[in-house]
Formats: sequence, C-alpha cells, structure tokens
Amino acid sequence: MALEMRASCELCEKQIEMDQEAYICSYECTFCPTCTAGQNGICPNCGGELVKRPKRIKINR
Repeated sequence: MALEMRASCELCEKQIEMDQEAYICSYECTFCPTCTAGQNGICPNCGGELVKRPKRIKINR
C-alpha cells in the first residue's frame, strides 16, 4: 500500500507540488526539505523517520 503525501508541509504550510522534493513518515506526515532539516529527519508528530518520497513524473500524452 502506498503512502499518501499531503499537499502542504505540516509545519510551515508551504504548498508542495507533485514534482517537488518532500519528506514523509510512515504515518503520512509530510514536510518540505527546510522543515525536515530543522527536525534532523525525525517526524515531530510521531517520532518516525522522515524519508525522501519518490517524485511523481508528469507524463505528457
């Protein structure tokens, strides 16, 4: 089952587009790179590890 990333950072509320870098924990808490660095890669909500999420690729058809 895939994790569902939020559309904005949970700390600074900055919008995160689907092709931008973002970090997510196993509880689907989502953070921008700046806020992730400020938390030393640990989710402030659940204490889980924040990992870089795969970027979605926009396909032009």
